Amino acid sequence: MKIATFNVNGIGRRLPNLLKWLGLAEPDIVVLQELKAPQAAFPHAEIEAAGYQAIWHGQSRWNGVALLSRVGEIHETRRGLPGDPDDAQSRYIEAAVGGVLIAGLYLPNGNPRPGPKFDYKLAWMARLDAHLRTLVDLKAPVVVLGDFNVIPTDRDVYKPERWTKDALFAPEARAAYQQILDQGWTDAIRHLHPEATIYSFWPYWRRSFERNAGIRIDHVLLNKPAKTLLQSAEVDLQPRGWEKSSDHTPVWVELADRNKSKPLK
Repeated sequence: MKIATFNVNGIGRRLPNLLKWLGLAEPDIVVLQELKAPQAAFPHAEIEAAGYQAIWHGQSRWNGVALLSRVGEIHETRRGLPGDPDDAQSRYIEAAVGGVLIAGLYLPNGNPRPGPKFDYKLAWMARLDAHLRTLVDLKAPVVVLGDFNVIPTDRDVYKPERWTKDALFAPEARAAYQQILDQGWTDAIRHLHPEATIYSFWPYWRRSFERNAGIRIDHVLLNKPAKTLLQSAEVDLQPRGWEKSSDHTPVWVELADRNKSKPLK
């Protein structure tokens, strides 16, 4: 089962690229972020024609998350992160598909820092931490993936000194991310590629993609049952080079069939 995350940076404008990538990469399950479209504007017919069922949580102009599946029915379990009934931002969606619990998220950016947006980011991460504690010990595989807007370590950023004032690289955000990992989650990319230079986002300016001047902020976290199924984890660079591309590119993992897998040592 190939499970991917892709921040599309506006599904209306990037729909041709998304459909092209779905046809080439053939992921089984995809979570999307930054739809930038109200609920009624989600391109359900086009996604369905590409062979995918979909659920989505839209928001006009900003945010928005979706979950696509071509391998079975989507059983939605949660829409919106618990812990703040007044939070109207569309940033979290969760569903069971094919025996795997999928949690897709778009974590707040937090800039400028300091300020109310950074405070919201840290509060949102605290709510995420609390919710993931209820999922990490499930006996079923759980995959948490999306745009975390957190650069975990110096290895995950080109020229770390240029990001010291950014909310994505703030010590508080990095510590909150590490606290989530310490629950028992595995960062799939770093687990299989511990020393590699790997990025998932490149700004549009100064030919950042061509120079590979990027950051890694799109992550896939696995609980222990999911980790035992892990076969591969990669960043798909190709879509970032397309015309009118998102500034992010897809990140994916492949999990073995639960009945045929062998635990990783």
